[in-house]
Amino acid sequence: MKQDVNGVRIHIATGGRDFNPKGKILVMLHGSGQNHLTFVLQARYLAHRGYDVLAPDFPGHGLSEGEPLASIEDSADWVIALLDIMGVETATIMGHSQGCLTALELAANHKSRIDELILIGAAMAIPVNDYLVDMSDKALAKAIKMMTSWGHGPSAHMVDNTQPGHSMLDYGRQVMDINNRAALLADLNACNAYQNGASAAAAITQPTLCILGGRDRMTPAKFGRKMADTITGSKMVMVDQAGHFLPAECPMVINDSVREFLGK
Repeated sequence: MKQDVNGVRIHIATGGRDFNPKGKILVMLHGSGQNHLTFVLQARYLAHRGYDVLAPDFPGHGLSEGEPLASIEDSADWVIALLDIMGVETATIMGHSQGCLTALELAANHKSRIDELILIGAAMAIPVNDYLVDMSDKALAKAIKMMTSWGHGPSAHMVDNTQPGHSMLDYGRQVMDINNRAALLADLNACNAYQNGASAAAAITQPTLCILGGRDRMTPAKFGRKMADTITGSKMVMVDQAGHFLPAECPMVINDSVREFLGK
């Protein structure tokens, strides 16, 4: 589906079903250098089980036009603009990595619009390795290769995939390669600059599910646990052998955990 948001043509995946703005809305926010394909194994699954899914490509990502947004705060404002244009009053936000920072900002500052939070591969701050930032500016292909390697757990490096015949690492590189050339650098800088995570997490009152990877080297589990402890009443699911890219590495764990959480 295509939609103009703030004058920019945006691509939004809906899981293969017509979108109903009055349904149970589930908005999926991708992370740094990613796009809607992060949630390819969640969007269709949940859209066919009673949820109306919006999985947008942020500007400059995937099939969306425009330039990448400069900050987490800008991303949160952009999501509210998207909800307004789509006629959505309230939604559950499901974020991965940088998308979780945007989700924290949304839940803390737009309480009346956010029903629940699902935070995957998350922490209250996501500082980025200086070398990766530099490579994303000067040698993008190398930065993408580094990020997909660091971001996946051991099974992905052994070509073990929940989709037989596919390589998680190759898929991850292809997902990142279709973005605007400036997208990864803009995203990493936005993560580095964001300072409101702890205060936002402490202010959250919505029901929250945190799904963390025990082998995550990009947002290590100890920081995810700290976030979960900060959010009042949050539920935590730890996937011991998963890395950072949990939606691809353990899709059924994600799908089942999300359905159980939302079902309650």
